[in-house]
Amino acid sequence: MDRSYQRIDVVEDLISTMTLEEKVGQMNQYTGFWDPTGPLPEGDEAIDKYEHLRSGLVGSMLNVIGAEETRSLQKIVVEESRLGIPLIFGYDVIHGLKTLSPIPLAEAASWDMEAIRKSAALAAREASAVGIHWTFAPMMDISRDARWGRVMEGAGEDPYLGSRVAAARVRGFQGEDLSAPNTIAACAKHFAAYGFAEAGRDYNTVDIGTVTLHNIALPPFKAAVDAGVATVMNGFNVLNGVPVTGDAYLQRDILKGRWGFDGFVVSDWASVGEMITHGFAADGADAAQKAVSAGCDMEMESRMFIRNLRQLVENGIVDEALLDDAVRRILTVKYNLGLFDDPYRYCDEQREANEVFAPAYREVVRDMARKSIVLLKNERNLLPLKQEGQRVAVIGPFIDDDSSPLGSWRKAADDHTAVTLKEGLMPYGNVEWIFEKGLDLLMEERVWTLETKINTTDRSSFPAAIDAAKSADVVLLAMGEHGFQSAEGRSRVNIELPGLQQELIEEILKVNQNVILLLHTGRPLDIVWASENVPAILLVWQLGTESGNAIADVVMGKYNPAGKLPMGFPRHVGQMPLYYNHYNTGRPVNTQNIEDFVFWSHYGDVENDALFPFGHGLSYTTFEYANLNVNASGDVIEIEVEVQNTGNVDGEEVIQLYIRDEVASVVRPVRELKAFDKVSIPAGESEVIQFSLPKASLGFYDGRGEYRFEPGFFQFMVGGSSDTALNTRLEVR
Repeated sequence: MDRSYQRIDVVEDLISTMTLEEKVGQMNQYTGFWDPTGPLPEGDEAIDKYEHLRSGLVGSMLNVIGAEETRSLQKIVVEESRLGIPLIFGYDVIHGLKTLSPIPLAEAASWDMEAIRKSAALAAREASAVGIHWTFAPMMDISRDARWGRVMEGAGEDPYLGSRVAAARVRGFQGEDLSAPNTIAACAKHFAAYGFAEAGRDYNTVDIGTVTLHNIALPPFKAAVDAGVATVMNGFNVLNGVPVTGDAYLQRDILKGRWGFDGFVVSDWASVGEMITHGFAADGADAAQKAVSAGCDMEMESRMFIRNLRQLVENGIVDEALLDDAVRRILTVKYNLGLFDDPYRYCDEQREANEVFAPAYREVVRDMARKSIVLLKNERNLLPLKQEGQRVAVIGPFIDDDSSPLGSWRKAADDHTAVTLKEGLMPYGNVEWIFEKGLDLLMEERVWTLETKINTTDRSSFPAAIDAAKSADVVLLAMGEHGFQSAEGRSRVNIELPGLQQELIEEILKVNQNVILLLHTGRPLDIVWASENVPAILLVWQLGTESGNAIADVVMGKYNPAGKLPMGFPRHVGQMPLYYNHYNTGRPVNTQNIEDFVFWSHYGDVENDALFPFGHGLSYTTFEYANLNVNASGDVIEIEVEVQNTGNVDGEEVIQLYIRDEVASVVRPVRELKAFDKVSIPAGESEVIQFSLPKASLGFYDGRGEYRFEPGFFQFMVGGSSDTALNTRLEVR
């Protein structure tokens, strides 16, 4: 029999036999804070959860990992509850489990969808080996504000790139067959517009227009749905006055209605209960009613569903059909994962021993890491370093740090497992290396939650570092943010280099001008001073397990960097939010051409544009663009451009295609990314790059969410960055 028919039979048979209480149970998710393989701790919470498992009142658990641990809990539910419906185990597998790839924002800088897919597939392979069925990833919130700590978890500022990355990650996690034991269900989050939190402050209010919602915030979610994502998570934020957890327009009208999403929606942690705090719900029963009515199918941890839904249905306030729909969606995902065939298929201790942190995985994450590195600046061709005959001083708090490069969102990874920069460089024995830390970034270990714990007073190691710089031919400065300074709950108003790092850079430059800044960070930082004074800057993010080796590959010329920024770097934090695809405004330039004319859209103390714009990234070679041709052929626009590698080494280039709709019923941005292609071009050779755009892709969403194409004149721009000047104009009918 066709498996789809079997699924319908299994799911519908179960729903027909379930009590109202059991249906609510499937919509209930608990976190696991005890060891299920040993004695339960005393206290009502643990006993309550245990009894709920036995009674079929839990549909999912999160934060329980390990083949033995998940088997133990699964056994309780499958063998002791009335219906034996298996649990689905969820976990935050954001950029790996034990073997870590770069943070997601860094991966997006690769503009390499196959590498990103492989990275997610590796994460799924490890996660599934420890009993996990479901990851709360990918996060696909578009954000234009580097103050927001969670930018490290997404794909940056652009909806087209974000959509491509979202689809690649979903395909990586879920593979071709979700029932395969080495794949896991993905979760598109946070639905929707969480990345537009006011002032870049986590959990804050979002208030954006519907044109921005439909054209910028929603496209990556639509791409995830089109890629078959199994689940979607709503969020903490209010959007236009309504908490998204209780927003029926988003969840029922758009997601489940217009888009036809057939998976299930899970709340974010306690976001159902937080609707009371928002002032949107009067109490727990009101919050449960509003969440389930809006389309939230499973509740994570605030327990409004398990405490209130049964009575709400019995009292006629909530239609039981809403619960049936939610349970049908949840059971279908469990079926697709193969859990009804074998609830213990992910609980293989031998596989766990073989798969977790397997040496064979390291090359995958090393390749992902070096592809994520972005060369921001390289005056005097200081990079790559010569592999012999140089004396190089390596200075900074990250030279021997084996934890910070792992980045944040690494719940299951072990501290001290990253290859350090020093370890990566040492194999190049023909270089005379001098390692001097120069300063500690943190005053205490593991105090990353408080900015006041950053070192702002201890300069005792400055002299040794300065002496090392004096004696060196070249200086590598490994500086930036600590790995825990970006992520959830870690928004920052000051996005300059933390602590004493800026001061040390200035002291080093007084004694040696051949300085290369290796910038470790989880977000764009304000590095204006460094951009004006440091001749070379290499953005090395937080690259995960193979960090030191990947950085060494690039620094020593073993790998030619090709990364491009997924998010622009500001000139000042006061520019936030900052993004390349802005509107022109009515006074975009000083049209009076008078030096002291002030009545145009600008700052009086800094330029409008980014320091390093979206799409920027250099190479150890150079590329020139020429012969741009655009033609309309039926319903397709054909674009052709010649790209020549004008340097002396082979290299990869990300060719980026932008458009501008000159006149429309809804004002369009000055440019929008519509396509890109990553191409390897040998030194001295040329490639003719071709793009085919469906005419319909030149369109946009209006304020009601209706997609429209309007004929007229369009500009087409092609280059290696969003600030490309090569363009042509075509009327498209």
